[in-house]
This record gives sequence, C-alpha cells and structure tokens, in this order.
Amino acid sequence: MSKANLKAPAFDGLSNHDWQARKDDAVARGQGNIAPVYIERAQGSELWDVEGKRYIDFGTGIAVVSAGHCHPKITAAVTEQVNKFSHTCVMVTPYDTSVRLAEKLNELAPGPSKKKSIFVTTGAEAVENAVKIARAHTGRRGVIAFNGGFHGRTMLAMGLTGKITPYKNLFGPFPAEIYHAPFPIEYHGVSVEESLKAVDNLFKADLDPSDCAAIIIEPVQGEGGFYPAPAEFLQALRKLCDEHGIVLIVDEIQSGFARTGTWFCHQQAGIEADLITVAKGMANGYPIAAVVGKAEIMDAPLPGGLGGTYAGSPLGCAAALAMIDVIEEEDLNAASTRVAGVFGMRLQALQAKYPKVIGHLRTNHGAMMAMELIKDGDAGQPDADLTKALVGKAYENGLALLSCGVRGNVIRFLPALNISEALMNEGLDILEKSLAELV
Repeated sequence: MSKANLKAPAFDGLSNHDWQARKDDAVARGQGNIAPVYIERAQGSELWDVEGKRYIDFGTGIAVVSAGHCHPKITAAVTEQVNKFSHTCVMVTPYDTSVRLAEKLNELAPGPSKKKSIFVTTGAEAVENAVKIARAHTGRRGVIAFNGGFHGRTMLAMGLTGKITPYKNLFGPFPAEIYHAPFPIEYHGVSVEESLKAVDNLFKADLDPSDCAAIIIEPVQGEGGFYPAPAEFLQALRKLCDEHGIVLIVDEIQSGFARTGTWFCHQQAGIEADLITVAKGMANGYPIAAVVGKAEIMDAPLPGGLGGTYAGSPLGCAAALAMIDVIEEEDLNAASTRVAGVFGMRLQALQAKYPKVIGHLRTNHGAMMAMELIKDGDAGQPDADLTKALVGKAYENGLALLSCGVRGNVIRFLPALNISEALMNEGLDILEKSLAELV
C-alpha cells in the first residue's frame, strides 16, 4: 500500500458550524460544548480553529495545560515513551516512571509525615479512591463536603458535589452518608464561624463524629465560583479532624501544581492534609490523576483494592515527570503570581469602569482568578445572562474564556502560567472590548 493511501481522510473546508452539526448528530447532548469552535492546532497560549481563526487561551482546557500547549519538553518526554510502549497496566507489569513519579509526589506533598501515592486516570476517580481509603482507614461511613464544591461526575463524586445543575440534575439517587455544610464566602455573607457551626450542627443532628470518615474540601472552589477557603477555616478543619480521628481530604485537582503560586494551595494555610487528590495540571494535558497522602492511611486498603486498567498510564507518568521538571526549571510558582499581578491590575481598572456590573474580583491565589458579574451593584442579583453572553462574545472576538459559579455568574481566568505579558494584555483587551459591546 502506498504512503498516499495511508493518509488520514482530509476534511479541509469544513467550518465550525459544519462540525457542530455533525457533533450534534453523533454525540449525546449531555456532553455539550461551551463554544462551537473546533481546534485544529495550538501552541503556547494560542489556539487556531479549523477556519484558521486565532484565539488567546484563558481557559487551558480547564486548568490543565498550565505550561502551555505543546510544551517541547513534555512533548519530547511523551514521544520518547510512546516509542517504547503505550500500556502494560501498572498493576500487572509496572514501569520505573510510575515509581519515580510516586516518589516525586510524596516528596512534594506538604507536611512532615511519610507519604505514599496511588495513580488513577481522572480527577473523579481520585476523589472516589480517596473516600475509599478514608473509609478503609477509619472503618466509618460518613463524609462531609461543602455547598458549591465540585468533585467529579461519577456517582459518589456527584453526591459530594454541592451544585445541582448541570452536574447532578436527573442523576439521583446518590450514595448515602454524604452531608453538606455551607462554604465560607465573605462576599455572600457566610462567615467562617457560621460554616464551622453548621459542621457542628451536622455532628449533633445527622452524623456522629465517631462515624465520620472524612471531610473533603477544595482550597479554592472550582466550578462553585473560585471562592478561596480562608486559611483560618482550613486550620479549624484540620484541628477538628485531629480531635475526632477524621481524615481531611484536600481536593487540589484544579488548584494544584503551581496554579495558585505554590505546589499545592493548602500549604499556604500551613496545614498538612491527610489525603490530597490531584489531576488536571499534573501532566499538561495527558490523562493521569493521583491520591497522595499519609502512608499509614494510604496503606489501609488491601492489595488489589485500588487501581484501574489505565491507572498511571506510561504516557501520563512521563508527561507528569516532565511537567514537574518544567515547573521547577521555569519557576512556574513565581510565574503564577506574576500572572495574577497583571490580571489583578487590569481587572481592577475594569471594575472601576463598571462598578455596577463587576461585583467582586478574586485575584489573590495565583493564576486561578475570577470576576463575579451582578446587576445594579447588588451581590444578591447575579447576572448569569451577561456572563453567558460575555463568554460567547469573547469567543467571537478571539478569546477562549470560561464561566463557573453556583449561580452561573462568574468569569474564571485560567491562563497558562508561562503566558507572556503581551498575550495577557491582548487577551484582556479583548475581554474589555467584549464587555463594552454588551453593557
């Protein structure tokens, strides 16, 4: 057979609209897409669609491509691995990269305790396995999560998630022994004291602390609206868990791997988690996730109780090891803080221009930033319609943008940590232009 006959079929000339029509016909509606933009190639912090249009990327595949698209060191590591083998199953015939990655994660995890790790494929799997480990360690059933939290789309992870639409709507009933408490959000009048009191009320009314296996929390809520957990709240939860023998699970799937200016966000509160879930930015676009935690807790399940066919993919391990090198060599923790400085200055100026529209900015946790859109300067009137329109207008103008929030009124910014200042400002110019066209 000639080389010409081995080429993939060409689809030149098809537009975004054409591909969206084919997608709507072929893919179940539940797997929607934010924008009808079909990417043909990407490099660094730029995307080009099938029509040749360029976009600046402020979403990075939901905080995944933190070192930019097609980073040469990570691409080279994956290419080298795929030329060796793509899969043997880490639970059957493992490989050295999985051991070296586990050793590196154990070293990076905050706190003095000896750590161990396991690998899975997705963030939701990491969360599910963290709960399994906590239950095996404690012999208890109950798990406390927080309103607005997002922990994944599998059944247990959905049960833990504190946002109904679209993640939980139509999918119940959910697993039992899951309880929710309010997340402290000063902007919306929920104090740390009120949140802690709500946890105490759960212990009095629904779940005795002696039957609570774990408390799970995001140090910065992702889908819930990019609200940071105050340091004193994380410290109080650590103390509470220590008092009652409860496992503290910190979900760092979106906030980890230099996204907030440190390897893990919760270390900024000076606490040591019992278990940490990681994924997303861990391997710059290659599917892998992990649970990292205190060795005596991680070893609670029996051999064979944890794992999965694709757990710890060789490609994911190679990419994650290279990503860790990139974070260290390019000092992406410092870069994250630099990004926040540029965004913070520009967004503050934008808020001063539209004080009745931009209610609150969140730019104090590195490159995990947000602005909350409201009506008439009233925090109690979320403007979900404007938020949706702004995302659409931004794409029209060449900016890839994401929204989030329980009330659907938060624009979130997740650029690559090594994005240039010129591209940041170009993207923020587009944001300002898009907002001006709508208000």
